[in-house]
Amino acid sequence: MKRRILPLLLAMLLPAAAGGSSTSAALPAPVPPEIARAPIALLVDLSSGQTLYAREAERRFLPASMTKAMSTLVAFDLIAAGKLDENAVIAVRPETAARWAGKGTTLNLRADEHVAVRDLLRGMATVSANDAAVALAEGALGSTDAWLAAMNARARQLGMSGSHFATPNGFPDRGRTYVTARDLVRLAEALVTDHPALYRRYVGQQAMVWRGQRLASHDPFAGVLPGADGIKTGHTFEAGFNFLGSLQRGGRRLVLVIAGVDTEPGRAQAAKALAEWGFAAWDSRTWLQPGTVLGSVRVQQGVARSLPVTVPHGYALSFARGAPPQVSARIIYDGPLRAPIAKGTPVGRLEVRIAEQAPYTLPLVATRAVERAGPIDRLANGLLGLLP
Repeated sequence: MKRRILPLLLAMLLPAAAGGSSTSAALPAPVPPEIARAPIALLVDLSSGQTLYAREAERRFLPASMTKAMSTLVAFDLIAAGKLDENAVIAVRPETAARWAGKGTTLNLRADEHVAVRDLLRGMATVSANDAAVALAEGALGSTDAWLAAMNARARQLGMSGSHFATPNGFPDRGRTYVTARDLVRLAEALVTDHPALYRRYVGQQAMVWRGQRLASHDPFAGVLPGADGIKTGHTFEAGFNFLGSLQRGGRRLVLVIAGVDTEPGRAQAAKALAEWGFAAWDSRTWLQPGTVLGSVRVQQGVARSLPVTVPHGYALSFARGAPPQVSARIIYDGPLRAPIAKGTPVGRLEVRIAEQAPYTLPLVATRAVERAGPIDRLANGLLGLLP
């Protein structure tokens, strides 16, 4: 198999005026100066799949309590699979209560105390309780080692190749836990798209009530910016002040990462400035829809020699406000593909190029199934493949 590249004409698929040759491309408005506070900064429009701003997006750094976003995803996965009940009660191990007493933010869990899974989830996701994360890991999968294995397996599944988790809560571990901004966006997308109901229930809350007291979140977005709904802050002396944030307005969802900031106010200012710039400096239009055939890829040993492809879900098109872009695209896949192929199977990528922006890719999936051909059909297709 070899990589195949198919140029694609998108004129019929583009929003009005988006493909006209007379339209000159333009750059978005400059980013606000507050963003310079962050050594690492990334802003991605999940609605379009486009990166709107990036600085050191692939650089590894210490996430601190942003690690709990991955623990949250693992918990959501288990709940969705029926392996963890939100209403179940977990008994806090005495050694866990003793080890995490007074270490960073905690729920002050007591030895042998019985706590509902939903309260441990809220404690971890909302107030960043270190003991809640460990108690949940031990109660759900039996040990932190099993929980860490699940965290790292999920990271591999998401393509988080620059990240590794050695703790369920992000407490300092001599650098064994690390992430990249790009990987955190992949994690955020999984939280939002794979578990929307659980995400709304547990992420982005301003506070939780525990033992009659109101414990507030450190999220600089919660209750402050319109459309903000998460996700997780992090801070240690070594890591600085970090934030993985998400906002949704007018059908657009932006996810951002700010990391390594010196102060908590500086983190909040940088994050808010980057988010507002993303909505103010960029426009968005409906573009690709699932089911729309974008082209075909070659197939071997199937009842058909080609397979139409499409996107798995809808994608918008982001561009500098007031400047409809010139767009080109091409299909990239390793082929010919081998049958059988099920409908919806990932089969390649659509590489999109917009003037004045870095190219980016969107996933492509099969629009229909292709069954494996019988001996006679395979012989006939092989002979047809010899024809020019």
